[in-house]
Amino acid sequence: MPGLLTSGAYSGEEETEHEPRLRDTPGDISLEAAANTIAFHPCQDIIAAGDVDGDVYVYSYCCLEGGNKELWSSGHHLKSCREVSFSHDGHKLFTVSKDKSIHILNVEEGRLMTRFSKAHNSALNSLLVIDEHLFATGDDRGELKVWDLRKGNSVMEMKQHEEYISDMALDGNKKLLLTTSGDGTMGVFNIRRRRFELLSEPQNGDLTAISLMKRGKKVTCGSSEGTIYLFNWDGFGATSDRFALKAESIDCMVPVTESIVCTGSIDGVIRAVNILPNRVIGSVGQHAGEPIEQLAKCHTGPFLASCGHDQKVKFWDISSLSSVIVDDYRKKKKKSGQLKSLSRKAFSTGEDFFADLREEVAGPEEKEHDNTETDSD
Repeated sequence: MPGLLTSGAYSGEEETEHEPRLRDTPGDISLEAAANTIAFHPCQDIIAAGDVDGDVYVYSYCCLEGGNKELWSSGHHLKSCREVSFSHDGHKLFTVSKDKSIHILNVEEGRLMTRFSKAHNSALNSLLVIDEHLFATGDDRGELKVWDLRKGNSVMEMKQHEEYISDMALDGNKKLLLTTSGDGTMGVFNIRRRRFELLSEPQNGDLTAISLMKRGKKVTCGSSEGTIYLFNWDGFGATSDRFALKAESIDCMVPVTESIVCTGSIDGVIRAVNILPNRVIGSVGQHAGEPIEQLAKCHTGPFLASCGHDQKVKFWDISSLSSVIVDDYRKKKKKSGQLKSLSRKAFSTGEDFFADLREEVAGPEEKEHDNTETDSD
């Protein structure tokens, strides 16, 4: 009998040891092919991803170890899925593909609701959901279309760019649609009046990403040459400022506060960058040596997600960025040559073992961000 009691006690301890561990962020999601695009659900802990094979996956995620779960997948696209986006109410998932088609799927079960088979004459590259009825798409040859689901077709078609449309953004009034293009220009379109407004002066390299900052007063554009270009809201024709990162490229960009954007690069590093004053704050995370395709900010928690050529979707804790303040004053300090770690997982190679301790020590001086000089011109 004593032996049985000992065995039972041991068994209980073993069960406790195997309880799922609570992590700071959800675990990585491994896909069968590299993902081009990811998007968070507006109100549930759900993320969607589209890959180079044309497959779309929808997962629920949580911070319990092993807690991520595939809800459904869709293989309706014949070629690479370039962009995914949820409707504002979260009931529909929009996807666009290199096969020139647009698909709209039911989020609950993954059922294909609507298909526009030959939506453009060229491969689709970008997508923006405007409201419950309207959405916009851009293709590889620079054509922009705005679609109305009530009419079942496009209500605006314009080709002002000479190269692919890489990204799109909308002002708060849902009046002006801004586009970035591989021809180095930013386009401005009035979607209420359905007319083209203007193109900016061409910049060096492709313009790859766009975000509205400073409560809509500034427009930031990333470029293939690693420079962020700034435009005033009332001065779209020419840049008001520019800021070169020590990165080979800026392939994607997402705002996380009114002053801070996170950028993804071909070097696999996710940088947090303050806009005006222009400063690289540090590294949020990385896909070690693998190019990053897209970033997305969570609507329900303090997470940033990234997808890269390593066939993984990774999650990063960005809660610390909401309290960061960057002053104009910059205290001179020896350059270490290494980006500051802004999360526990920022350097996944293990090189930054003492990152947590350094962050705690650096906390009171965070407002000055001395070490941000090491990654900016």
